[in-house]
Amino acid sequence: MASIHHELQEEEQEEGEEHDRHDSHITSPLLQPSGEDWEAGANSPIEQVALTVPVGDNPETPALTFRMWVLGTASCALLSFLNAFFWYRKEPLTITAISAQIAVVPLGRLMAAALPEHAFFRGTRWEFSLNPGPFNVKEHVLITIFANAGAGSVFAINVITAARVFYGQQTSFFVSLLVVLTSQVLGFGWAGIFRRYLVEPASMWWPSNLVQVSLFRALHEKERRSKGSMTRNQFFMVAFLCSFAYYIFPGYLFQMLTSLSWICWIFPNSVVSQQLGSGLHGLGIGAIGVDWSSISSYLGSPLASPWFATANIAAGFFIVIYIITPITYWFNIYKARNFPIFSDGLFTVTGQKYNIYSIMDSKFHFDTDAYQKNGPLYISTFFVFSYGLGFACLSAMVSHVLLFHGSEIWQLSKSAFQEKKMDIHTKLMRRYKQVPEWWFICILVASVAFTMFTCEYHIEQLQLPWWGVLLACALAIFSTLPIGIIKATTNQTPALNIISEYIIGYLYPGRPIANMCFKVYGYIGPQQALEFLQDLKLGHYMKIPPRTMFMAQVVGTLIAAVVYLGTAWWLMATIPNICNTELLPVDSPWTCPYDHLFYDASVIWGLIGPQRIFGDLGTYSAVNWFFLGGAIAPLLVWFAHKAFPAQKWILLVNAPILIGATSFMPPATAVNYNAWIFVAFLSGYVVYKYRRDWWERHNYLLSGALDAGLAFMAVLLYLCLGLENISLNWWGNDLDGCPLASCPTAKGIIVHGCPVHS
Repeated sequence: MASIHHELQEEEQEEGEEHDRHDSHITSPLLQPSGEDWEAGANSPIEQVALTVPVGDNPETPALTFRMWVLGTASCALLSFLNAFFWYRKEPLTITAISAQIAVVPLGRLMAAALPEHAFFRGTRWEFSLNPGPFNVKEHVLITIFANAGAGSVFAINVITAARVFYGQQTSFFVSLLVVLTSQVLGFGWAGIFRRYLVEPASMWWPSNLVQVSLFRALHEKERRSKGSMTRNQFFMVAFLCSFAYYIFPGYLFQMLTSLSWICWIFPNSVVSQQLGSGLHGLGIGAIGVDWSSISSYLGSPLASPWFATANIAAGFFIVIYIITPITYWFNIYKARNFPIFSDGLFTVTGQKYNIYSIMDSKFHFDTDAYQKNGPLYISTFFVFSYGLGFACLSAMVSHVLLFHGSEIWQLSKSAFQEKKMDIHTKLMRRYKQVPEWWFICILVASVAFTMFTCEYHIEQLQLPWWGVLLACALAIFSTLPIGIIKATTNQTPALNIISEYIIGYLYPGRPIANMCFKVYGYIGPQQALEFLQDLKLGHYMKIPPRTMFMAQVVGTLIAAVVYLGTAWWLMATIPNICNTELLPVDSPWTCPYDHLFYDASVIWGLIGPQRIFGDLGTYSAVNWFFLGGAIAPLLVWFAHKAFPAQKWILLVNAPILIGATSFMPPATAVNYNAWIFVAFLSGYVVYKYRRDWWERHNYLLSGALDAGLAFMAVLLYLCLGLENISLNWWGNDLDGCPLASCPTAKGIIVHGCPVHS
């Protein structure tokens, strides 16, 4: 490791010296360049980036330090454990990298003050020092890259949980580790191939990164406080302490703050009123959450969302929840009133829970005769249309990218960047030695080959043949770039897991484990690639040498994969009936909402198969028309723009985001969207338009402070109270207060706890 460490620093220093003649005036990563550099590479054309990201660099700042390795690996391991732990709980909590970003600052400065400055292996190529100087921003960024690996989700864990807990399959730890590692490394390969398109262009600005960049500046810049105001660092600390203190209320004392559904309080005995008013199990009319975890849990921080993206999400949410869903439900389309208005459950025609185990044989394959005896599977009409919108979002994404970004992709494919197209950040990053493309290609080829071997050798446990792996990789190549363009410009990720399930479900029906594995490699792989690309853009903004970033990402990925799986394995072995809501105590937190959704999808697409759900043998075949509607929607926007070029607002209509606005529902609920849209509107439109100076200094800092305060208090509450099962039982801790919202309204449908409509 020391040899690699030294070689990387030596190569980057040599490459940097070639540019020192032109860039010697840049002495700090937080200083602004001038003169020749500034004229050759103008600041970012994206205003939010120009207002937030520093535009200087000092290539001599040490990044690969002993402090970085110690704090980085510790942050990655700790966040991986905590996020895997909270993943299984009723209210899943993501501990973001911002928490580690803050916590390591005093530790880094303590190590800089306490460690000896003695150099080891002096005079050799392996020379290094435990203490190369003050704790600096570049090693801080690399520690955060490690933390991001731990904060990101390892989605392959869902496959392991579903196979072991819901299907009762005895998957070995070794096979599980292979699935986790191969899925993670595949994503890294896709990221390397598409970095030219999604990292270097200034137009690919990755809005959520600006939160961390703003925090880096607050923690490392020296700023004088003007009279009557606070420095950015002081503002962050005040906001952090307020968030930390406040979360004790929605997190423990008064949990109803997560969803204040006042209509239910007015009509405590009305099913329809509670269906309309429930923020967690209904349409959420008037429901609001004053809990940051409720606001940011699914759509990300609303303070990092561009206003045009917020407007598209708001429009899509309103159309789906307040127009389509009520019409389809009360007109009883697809027997909608036999089921809850908002649910991801699997039902019989009479509204009872479907017994999945009765239609499987001992090898977890589909039993056709048993299915014909039990009758067809039904899902709520909202769930049906959420799948339809997923179909539309896929075709809309392809159509949108070809129409609005096709020429740009073509130009980038023909040649590398031209000087006139480089902003200052891309120009400054050119001083460093780049990671060769063949490094990523070798990783990708090796991981594909190893994945094929893993699936074929362990075919009885994974069910996915070698050709399924190749097909999943082909799907990943097709989808990573268009999804990445939308994510990098809007901070929203279209959920295209449906198409991967659809394809393998038709080609290889009756095998639910194979369906989940295919989804991991064909859909989750690109999702992991987006996380890697987002980190690459963060390194791009903060001028981290690319080869150093490569090393940090690879090591962080491996640590996160091992710790995530180890934690999940421990929980499944030690918590009785984990995820089984029928056998768990009523107040048990181990209900696993994400894993339930993953399992339900494997039943629909993998076990029963799309032909019997959405095909010619199924109830919902008409939903396939959504594919055509999605393809046409961006074309209508494009024609409108050509017909009315003076109307600039037309270009802000993003069809994939508008159509896929509700793609996180379920498990996301109406109150998550209501609160998120309200806060995003205040930040992205009101404050940005009327108080631009305040927005520039404080917006992203506030987002980071709210995240960090919530995370620290949530962990503290669990350690102090959760481990001892100390809870408060009173009406203020009834999360929604709408017990009838999940009831059907059709006549004669009998569901326990619900009134019978005759």
